[in-house]
Amino acid sequence: MQNTFFTPGPAALFPTFEKHLKTFMDRQLGSISHRSQQYRDLHRFTVEQLRMLLSIPDTHQVLFLGSASETWERILLNCVEHESFHLVNGSFSKKFYDYAHALHKFAHVYEKPMGEGFDFAEIEVPEYAEVICITHNETSSGVQMPVADIHKLKAKNPDKFVAVDMVSSAPYPALDYSLIDTAFFSVQKAFGMPAGLGVWIVNEACLAKAERLRKYDSLTIGAHHDLPTLWKNALKYETPATPNVMAIYILGKIAEDFNRIGIETIRKETEHKAGLLYNLVKKHNNFDAFVKIPRHQSQTVVVANTKKESSAVISKLKEKGLIIGSGYGEFKGSQVRLANFPATSVAQIEGLVKALGEV
Repeated sequence: MQNTFFTPGPAALFPTFEKHLKTFMDRQLGSISHRSQQYRDLHRFTVEQLRMLLSIPDTHQVLFLGSASETWERILLNCVEHESFHLVNGSFSKKFYDYAHALHKFAHVYEKPMGEGFDFAEIEVPEYAEVICITHNETSSGVQMPVADIHKLKAKNPDKFVAVDMVSSAPYPALDYSLIDTAFFSVQKAFGMPAGLGVWIVNEACLAKAERLRKYDSLTIGAHHDLPTLWKNALKYETPATPNVMAIYILGKIAEDFNRIGIETIRKETEHKAGLLYNLVKKHNNFDAFVKIPRHQSQTVVVANTKKESSAVISKLKEKGLIIGSGYGEFKGSQVRLANFPATSVAQIEGLVKALGEV
């Protein structure tokens, strides 16, 4: 029996992944030089497909790292001289904040309990904060921040950088990159790939800040993977170190698949599938939504409280070949997390809803 994965990452592989992997192997692309024209063409194709998919302007560069977690460090080293500001309402937004402390930055925080979201009107950004660190979709709790509120934050604070973690939501959020200085994601969630590649989207203003900070003897912006070095290599469609060629190739092909489908179609289908899941959670006696306010409910990771031990629900579904995620951290035994990524079809979500209804 083939399992169907509704886990929030690593998640279900996109249906075309195996085909693209086979093509990669057949063309022996794993052995090409990362300084060859063949590699540059591959790299360029992926960047162009991502630009098209996410509407990334030429003012922003698309960079490849080892993971999204690495991007936290790159942003804090290259864009923050002294102070950062973090919206924290879950485990991953908290880790972004913790990274700032580890790198000896003065990190301000506006924190809410797991399951609660932020509204623009209530956020006061500290005067000397240089970067506003936002998690668009908190994977641990299923809270999503409205994109309009993120845009309003930048409009109100034009002198500060806005950094958006969209690890478990890209390509769903329609970010306006004239208002977003930097954003990032990794490939093992909505892009339906195995882990091992982070994508960092960053603008020229961040680059200028990094180049200024690099001149200070009292600061480090990193070494081999500092922003100026990454940017310089990206202009040639290269990376400073030997990259994950396979992941970059397959990401480009899956982004091309998404472009064929159309980003608006993907967004509408995501919302339709999320509606099916939230409707089930609302009506079923054994579940209720962890995130209570609809405008804060994630469209890509639905989190439900379980009246019984979540392990019992998970085990029942596993018997049917349906693999779902447990709650995160302290909520492991009392919640389930249901990924709603492009890799799972409407029919598969309908099957999951039916199976959950029978638990």
